[in-house]
Amino acid sequence: MPSRFVPEPELRHDQPSRTGIVLCNLGTPDAPTAAAVRPYLAQFLSDDRVVEIPKLAWWPILHGIILRTRPAKSAAKYATIWHEKDGSPLLHWTQRQATLLRGWLGEAGHQLTVLPAMRYGQPSIASQLDALKQQGVNRILILPLYPQYSGTTTASVFDAVYDWAKTQRHIPELRFVNRYHDHAAYIDALAQRIEAHWRGHGRGEKLVMSFHGVPERTLHLGDPYHCESHKTARLLAERLKLNPDQYLVTFQSRFGKAKWLEPYTEPSLIALAKAGTQRVDVVCPGFTSDCLETLEEINQEAREAFLHAGGQQFEYIACLNDSAPWIDALSTIAQQHLAGWPTQREEDDALKTRLQRAKDMGAAR
Repeated sequence: MPSRFVPEPELRHDQPSRTGIVLCNLGTPDAPTAAAVRPYLAQFLSDDRVVEIPKLAWWPILHGIILRTRPAKSAAKYATIWHEKDGSPLLHWTQRQATLLRGWLGEAGHQLTVLPAMRYGQPSIASQLDALKQQGVNRILILPLYPQYSGTTTASVFDAVYDWAKTQRHIPELRFVNRYHDHAAYIDALAQRIEAHWRGHGRGEKLVMSFHGVPERTLHLGDPYHCESHKTARLLAERLKLNPDQYLVTFQSRFGKAKWLEPYTEPSLIALAKAGTQRVDVVCPGFTSDCLETLEEINQEAREAFLHAGGQQFEYIACLNDSAPWIDALSTIAQQHLAGWPTQREEDDALKTRLQRAKDMGAAR
């Protein structure tokens, strides 16, 4: 009778106990083409956490309309931001963050494996968990690159981990980072990013903080995302010493006809321009890596809307990406959640002793 669990890696009694981190982001298609975007969108929009519509009603819309028309439109947008050398900006920055985080933690004395993973697309969360397990990692910290918790993002990452765990006979120790929207190091990294931009480009009349939107009903159903976004904005404004009339919190990326969190970003920018605001600075604090939603939706579409409505200057402030303050903040957050776990390689003498004891009891290796 075949087992419903995947085969376990070969057990070696002299294999050191290891700790790892999976740095999780939303995801990206493999290429800026309709053929590559279609399976990515299908996976994304099939997630019950993302679309809370009964499958009987949603499936005909998704497969009969959306996946027939939207991939080509989305691919054209991806093509405007795709790097000739690095490919997907989101994947590029997430990989950079994972590499640098491992180095930062190494400097702090922690010998860890850090792998990037995507909730949708590749490298998948399951494949990276498999990779860690094959390397003998038996303690894993799941660190989503979503500062604000939402059922549509953070919880979906956890779902993917739980689904993987259901296939494992020997499940590693797991820890999850739910949020860090108000973490001092994260707020300071954002502030330093903005201040550096202001030093180089001057400062606008209004700082617009644009967060990714979610349906408004999720707020009333208990999702904390709206509150955590506003807390991030408030703390960031305090750190930058801004008065309430010097910044504005908005929400972008509305999808479908339902009411989403307001105010919406693009209409707010148009209203500012029509009211006489000549320059705006726009930052996306909820995005830790530049991606389609920041580079195309904000820096292209929203920019055009503001200027077309009479605005004179639109300054987009890049995401945290691989900035040193952000990697330092990630390292601080990770170390707090790793507390109590051993993160140094076991001594060779201890491994030899353990192996000999196992052989004395009949083990082959």
